[in-house]
Formats: sequence, C-alpha cells, structure tokens
Amino acid sequence: MRSAFNVIHILRSNLPCVIMICSMAIISCSNDEELPELLEMTDESNTDNQSSDDSDSADSTDDDNPTNDCPTTSGFVFEEANGIIAIEFEDNTFSEDWVLKNNQEDTSGNGFMQWEGSPKMNDPGNGMVVFPIRINQPGTYRFIWNSSFRKGDNGTEHNDSWLRFPDADDFFGRKDDGSVVYPNGSGKSPNPNGSSSDGWFKIYRSGNDAAFKWEAFTSDHDGHLVYATFENAGVYNIEISARSDFHGIDKLLLFEESMSMNAAIDAGATLSVKTTCD
Repeated sequence: MRSAFNVIHILRSNLPCVIMICSMAIISCSNDEELPELLEMTDESNTDNQSSDDSDSADSTDDDNPTNDCPTTSGFVFEEANGIIAIEFEDNTFSEDWVLKNNQEDTSGNGFMQWEGSPKMNDPGNGMVVFPIRINQPGTYRFIWNSSFRKGDNGTEHNDSWLRFPDADDFFGRKDDGSVVYPNGSGKSPNPNGSSSDGWFKIYRSGNDAAFKWEAFTSDHDGHLVYATFENAGVYNIEISARSDFHGIDKLLLFEESMSMNAAIDAGATLSVKTTCD
C-alpha cells in the first residue's frame, strides 16, 4: 500500500512533465501529414499575433504624427514659421473667372490673380479659394495682402474682395484706439460699416494710386486692421472669394501681431513651405 501511494504521489507532483511526455509521444506517433498541419497552425497563430501587434504599433505612430492633419481635400497646407505665413496668391487652383496676369513689375512669383467675373457685392462665397495653413505658434495674427485695382482711376472701385477665417477662434477688425468690429453672421457685435455677411469681411485697399501695395482694411470709411486668433496649434483655413471685378491680388501675409508690418513684409520675402499631403 505504501509503495502504491508513493507512485501516485510522484505522478501527481510531476503531472506537467507527464503530460509533456505524453504529448511528445502522441506527436511522435503522428503520421507525416498531420505533423506539418499542426506546425502550420502554430505558425498562423504566431503570425496573427504579430499582425495585431504591428497594427497597434502603426496606430500609435500615426496618432503621434503631427502631419496627419494635412487636409487631403486640398492636398496641401502652408506652414507657419517664426510667426509668419507668406503665400503667393496664385499658388492655388482657381475658377475660370480668376485670371492670371503677369504684366506688373511690382508683383512677385508668377504674377497676380484678377477677378474678371461679375461683381459679387453682397454675395460672398463665389469663386472661393481656400488656403489651408498650419499654425505652429498659437496667437493673434494680423492679415494683409498685396493688391491693386486694375480698372479705371478711382481707388474706391474694383479695390476689394471677401475674406473669412471660418475656423479661427476669433476673426475681427481693430483700430489703434482699441475699437473692434466683427463680421455680420458671426454672432458678435459691433459689426462693420458697409457690406458683410455669413462671417465674411469685405477687405479693401485705399488710395487712387493703382500700384500694388500692402494694405487691408475692413469697415467702410472707418478702416479697421484685420486679425485672426488661433488658440491652439493646428490646421486652419483662409477663405477668399470674389467681390469687385478687376481687383488684383498678388500675395497674402499673416503675421504675429507683435511684429511690425515692415518687418513681416521683409521676412515674407521667403515664402512659407507648402507641404503636400501623403
């Protein structure tokens, strides 16, 4: 009885080893066709586990990649650097009523774009052009463009287009005395003199000299400089659409508000990097 008890005790205490030995014996007794199948199942299981791990790793990498916000709808984004975004206006896709002109020495790049469709005085959104920008340094930025009126000799005609920052945290006009206006349709007040709707500002230049110059005002007869605030780093849109016919636009400049306009214009001679979406 003691001998039988000892045998049972040994078997119980070494049960994993016994199972392993039995399993090996079973495998060694399997025919040649069954063994590869068993090994193949083991390989597939390992492969599945590896694929799952790789997928998790890829997802994690994508989430950490800051360029994933590049808008595939446009296929590109202009990069802010050192508080400046400088863009040749013609560096985009336009409707046929925007016409490329290159007959002015006071423009840069390939020339300037001129609206030759019908005027859209109280109807923003026509012939719209979207410029995606990536803000890396959040803050409040001032907007100006290099533009001209290209018909007649009256600087109050053919001198404006529509502008909107639809996803900025704030979009407003401001004077040196601190007074502020917001576009109609923004839900904020006061609103500018003259035409404005659906979050769009009418942006104009002044003077009867038809030479291209850096200037952008909103609110008729009460010119306010133009600003947009971005509270977080990320991709935002600049939207421009037609208003006056024969308004010519050469270049866009957005710069951090603490920077002087002259310094920004000088720095803006180097264009912003245009990143293509993968």
